[in-house]
Amino acid sequence: MQVVLASASPRRRELLKALTPTFSVVASEIPEPLNGDAPSDAVALARAKALAVAAGVPGAMVIGADTIVYDGLRLYGKPSDADDATAMLARLQGRAHKVVTGIAVVVDGAVSDGVSVADVTLSSLSYRAIAAYVASGRPLDKAGAYAIQDEDVPTVRDLDGCYCAVMGLPLWQLRDLMVLAGLPCSPPDTTYRRCAVCPERRVEGA
Repeated sequence: MQVVLASASPRRRELLKALTPTFSVVASEIPEPLNGDAPSDAVALARAKALAVAAGVPGAMVIGADTIVYDGLRLYGKPSDADDATAMLARLQGRAHKVVTGIAVVVDGAVSDGVSVADVTLSSLSYRAIAAYVASGRPLDKAGAYAIQDEDVPTVRDLDGCYCAVMGLPLWQLRDLMVLAGLPCSPPDTTYRRCAVCPERRVEGA
């Protein structure tokens, strides 16, 4: 079965390789409005992305995903520019918030979906650290304007949830959906040691 990732995100491409080595990428061009409910918005956008791409690749398995950051007051998608990224980081630094990633798998019009919610506390960042991070360009295509894997900054102080979901793709949940849709997949802990202790790992036979 042909697998298509409906995302141009290099992090999602990297993560998906842990489940299946062969897939293509067709980025969805749909708008990404936020309506105020992070889990519902994340799943709705993941479904919309997957369905939009699936219309052009009949018979393929299409994977959509969307990540939203929520601090209890507002939702954060990708920053619109460097100033927006700076403002996001200034508001989130040192604070607990949630990172919500919705996923959807479409095969022949049938859609299955899921959502992962992680509790994250961002490190306390000085204005100089924020300015240097934004100037690097790395925050500009990321929800909340940061990446958990950017350990040189560092960004995340505490995490309760799936590390891969905060990166953009909850691998254990996605594997379950792909297997149920008919595609055998490798367990992600064969690639990433951290996945062996992921709280979303489902024990086989349980």
